[in-house]
Amino acid sequence: MNLDHVFPCGNPALDFAATLRARRSARFEMFVSPDRLDAWYMESGIVDAVTPSRESDVEQAVTVREAIYELVTARRAGEAYDRRALAVVNSAARKPCATPQLTATGRWTDATPEEALSTVARHAVELLSGPDVPLLKECGNPECTRVYIDRSRGTRRQWCGMESCGNKLKAAAYRARKKQHHQEPAAH
Repeated sequence: MNLDHVFPCGNPALDFAATLRARRSARFEMFVSPDRLDAWYMESGIVDAVTPSRESDVEQAVTVREAIYELVTARRAGEAYDRRALAVVNSAARKPCATPQLTATGRWTDATPEEALSTVARHAVELLSGPDVPLLKECGNPECTRVYIDRSRGTRRQWCGMESCGNKLKAAAYRARKKQHHQEPAAH
């Protein structure tokens, strides 16, 4: 099973929401342990170092993640926000966030899990109140439930990422066409 985190969505809040994969079918959870949550915070670039998370931090992160997903889904559908989801994200965003510091070698952001989560929640607030809302799309792969920002020319992007979904669907479509071609009776 591939546990490497990927970041194809164009915003840390969307990538965070995508850590529960294949929501409509297999439901693959990326945050299976505190160290996986910590790895996500660092691999995403939210922080350079994070105080080790506990199980309670994972539970809180999952609560905020699901609230972000609910809000993104409602915004895309033009529906009203769920009040509980709104309260969860706003509460997390109100807490102190990860603060970058300048060091002799450049920028360094060291944070607690709560500060890292607050930073993600603030990204969600900015995204959902900003100019990229019309560019939010769900991946065209029926198994994938990632929402991404489509900044492609003409906003014609169909998948969250070519590596993760686009290549798989293109290969499957090719195989289906080839199979159909071989099954068609020859014209006489």
